[in-house]
Amino acid sequence: MKRFVRFATVAMSLAGLAWLLRADGVTAPTVQRMANGDVQIQYKAASGTYCRIETSTDLQSWASLVTAQSTGTVNYTDAAAPYFPKRFYRARELAAATLTGDHLATSAGDLVIHPVNHASFVMSWNGRMIYNDPVGASSLYSGFAKADLILVSHSHSDHYSNTTLAAVLNAGGKIIAPQAVFNSMTAALKAATTVLVNGAGTTAIGLTVDAIPAYNANHPLGTGNGYVVTLGGKRLYMSGDTGAIAETRALQNIDVAFLCMNVPFTMTVADAVSVTRDFRPKAVYPYHYRNQDNSLADLAGYKAQVGTDLGIEVRLRTWY
Repeated sequence: MKRFVRFATVAMSLAGLAWLLRADGVTAPTVQRMANGDVQIQYKAASGTYCRIETSTDLQSWASLVTAQSTGTVNYTDAAAPYFPKRFYRARELAAATLTGDHLATSAGDLVIHPVNHASFVMSWNGRMIYNDPVGASSLYSGFAKADLILVSHSHSDHYSNTTLAAVLNAGGKIIAPQAVFNSMTAALKAATTVLVNGAGTTAIGLTVDAIPAYNANHPLGTGNGYVVTLGGKRLYMSGDTGAIAETRALQNIDVAFLCMNVPFTMTVADAVSVTRDFRPKAVYPYHYRNQDNSLADLAGYKAQVGTDLGIEVRLRTWY
């Protein structure tokens, strides 16, 4: 109850400072504390307008939370809110189209994360575009700048497609992949690819990529990679297809993780909860969560079981 009262005071203070926000070209969105401590943010803007939600703890320094394109209303859930005694929010409308998604502040500017489908997502950082496991019709990626770097985890068709890679790779772009993927590539794609085995690393476009084992009964050890990407002082982990393995549990200092969970191919929700609580990323995206029977993993159950006692932010986003 105390937390809610303090938050309510913050929300009222922000509304009372509306004149100050308008002077800076921003306005106060509607905010509501949820039962689990998350904050639901709503901002009304004309359909098609690009908007940015920003947050502050002191009304002096502001950080971007998300960029979104309005459908009349922008709705956003701040899952980090439970870990702050007070949090202010403001919204601004942008003059031009830009990549939408969650923001992560780095020493070289914000990283923006945009889910596409299943295990596929794109990120913009430092003027470059990074794609993870792009598959599917090229139309899925037509609204994005082409990839300067592509990470491919393994050779299964929901993670790897020569056709998609050729369609989305920028001129001079680089691909990082395991040997089994490289062996199936066209000559043109091979020329752009660096092969990483488990435990190896490389640098590209100003960032570092380390290949992490990713395996279970459906994915033999050594045929696929998870990746730890270090950029602008932040560490991201992409699990690929893996089980509840010791190598993931041992990871340290992960700022953002993308963790698979679907049966029978990767982890159960219980497995994913156990792994998450062991390696304790600051924020985690459940992804790759469609089961073999086309049902979806219980993400609400996953979030509830991860809990808030370890300070892990669980970000539930739309991947299907």
